[in-house]
Amino acid sequence: MTVFTPTYNRAYCLHQLYNSLCRQTSIDFEWLIIDDGSTDNTSDLVNGWIADSRIQIKYHFKENGGMHTGHNAAYDLITTEYNLCIDSDDFMPDNGVQIILNELKLLPEDYAGLVGLDADQSGNIIGTAIPYELKRCKLNDLYSKYEVRGDKKLVYKTEIIKKYPAYPVFERERFVPLDYKYLLIDQDYDLKPINEILCIVEYRDDGSTMNIFSQYRKNPRGFAFSRLNRIQLGRTFKERYRNAIHLVSCALFTKDVSLLNKARSPSLVLLAFLPGVLLNLYTRVKARS
Repeated sequence: MTVFTPTYNRAYCLHQLYNSLCRQTSIDFEWLIIDDGSTDNTSDLVNGWIADSRIQIKYHFKENGGMHTGHNAAYDLITTEYNLCIDSDDFMPDNGVQIILNELKLLPEDYAGLVGLDADQSGNIIGTAIPYELKRCKLNDLYSKYEVRGDKKLVYKTEIIKKYPAYPVFERERFVPLDYKYLLIDQDYDLKPINEILCIVEYRDDGSTMNIFSQYRKNPRGFAFSRLNRIQLGRTFKERYRNAIHLVSCALFTKDVSLLNKARSPSLVLLAFLPGVLLNLYTRVKARS
């Protein structure tokens, strides 16, 4: 199994993840670090860890392109059967790898992987647990059908996630929502849900979660791409309508109304237009605060 971590100028906190991986009750994994053009001392730090040989580490430096391009690079490089992403400001509980390996031994052949829980540093689950009666599910259905809340941790079969298109790159933008690939996989495969904590998260001031409004304004084409995908593949009118509202807002940021035509639903876009304008104004205000 590969644990991969896209990182950018996170030398100040990356040691937290490294130490947690060194504490794992199973070391049957490799850690792949995708350095997205860091200008701090990340490379020196990682090279020191590689020299220590406490765990197996692979380090790949690339030109800065944003987190989604880090995922693209990781999927190109991963050779193990399974993989999961642990962000550079998060870490794993000491038994996290062992829990995953135990569950993977029981994973049916036709499943894409596992979906487990994130928790804060006090052990509180982020959002809500997964319904215990679920034996298989789509990731999107967890939120839209079963009303699960909060970030969840994903473990995917490498051969499956490599089957789907890479995240696109838009000029002068550095963010595309990662749910694009996950929604595509949902169309063909199920996940096995497990109510086990696989990742301890910390939402830092310089992270994408804490800067979502700024990300939204700076990367409208990346977000529009995700919204169009969700309009096309959304299972309910509510889901398609919500994403059409966001698409209108993105089109206003890009000043490119042709994005609205790509939704291929004039009536849906018309219905979403006024709420989309209001969302755009709200985002502009929040991005300044």
